Amino acid sequence: MGHVKLHIPGPVEVSKKTFGAFCSPMIGHRGQGFKDLYAKMQPQLQQLLDTKQLVNLSTSSAWGVMEGAIRNLVSKKVLNCMCGAFSDKWLDVSQRCGKQAEALQVPWGSPIRAEQIDARLRTGQFDALTLIHNETSTGTMSPLGEIAALKAKYPDVMFIVDAVSSMSAVPLKFDELGIDVLLAGTQKAFALPPGLTVFTCSEAALERAGTLKDRGYYFDFVEFQKNAELSMTPSTPSIGHVYALASKLEDFFAEGLEIRYERHRRTNQMTRDWAARHGFKLFPEAGFESITLCCINNGARTGGRVVDATKLQKLVKDQGFLIDGGYGKIKGTTFRISNMGDETDLSMNLLFAALDNAMGQL
Repeated sequence: MGHVKLHIPGPVEVSKKTFGAFCSPMIGHRGQGFKDLYAKMQPQLQQLLDTKQLVNLSTSSAWGVMEGAIRNLVSKKVLNCMCGAFSDKWLDVSQRCGKQAEALQVPWGSPIRAEQIDARLRTGQFDALTLIHNETSTGTMSPLGEIAALKAKYPDVMFIVDAVSSMSAVPLKFDELGIDVLLAGTQKAFALPPGLTVFTCSEAALERAGTLKDRGYYFDFVEFQKNAELSMTPSTPSIGHVYALASKLEDFFAEGLEIRYERHRRTNQMTRDWAARHGFKLFPEAGFESITLCCINNGARTGGRVVDATKLQKLVKDQGFLIDGGYGKIKGTTFRISNMGDETDLSMNLLFAALDNAMGQL
């Protein structure tokens, strides 16, 4: 079998154009060529995140910057908002960094709500919180705007937000939200190969980082800021990724950001409609479903159709498409279909045809 097209929650499919850019001739990361490349991207990245802050590039998975945020910003105690497999890991990461941490745990498939956070923050115990905007294990998107509004009430609490599977697919207005860190790995909605993280920090976050002596070096936010001011990175970056990101940003603005956001909403709705036609329901609570993937209930919640998810995945793969058979404790009782990145009505309809064929064989 040739290439199997990815419709898993990440990594997602990468275009030939992007791979072509990734294979651009190598340049020195301290030379003018790299500085010019980064400087050209900086206003595009700022427009994408609707921020006046500098946007940083880290050669790492998103977890590197996520851990870095803990080390840079937590002095007293961090509140880890947990609603699925990936957000649940934040507590372990925080504790492994030697920080005092507490879980705000909600059932998988439920979003994090502002009133839940407010109840914890009003105790005065915390100087930071972590939140995953779009929890890919459950396909649940928490209401970021509602949560970010609490920042005005708790200005000394650092709001750290993982937007790994939502950044570039939905509007994220960093300055307007008023949060302190926003980050994303590029292997999801950006549709780049894994290995690069995009992130930005508030002035308050940079000031806090400057006061912590054990923040480390590789993910030191102060070092990132100093280097970004010179259109550089603190250490040697993956230059291929930077070229690929520059190419992808060209694509974003050629398409238009609003059109891109609408395309994600539309292809996501197409996936929901496919699920409904086959008698499935979605796993998340109604009104909090992801825009970049669908986590389809296959028996994990009451009601809806149940199929052999492993067999469905194999039948679809035999036709050249890879969907996800569920993650963690809901593996098999859910399955996931991604529409993020470069997917279009046409590409999704090709997937749905393969899914329809597979469903007919179950």
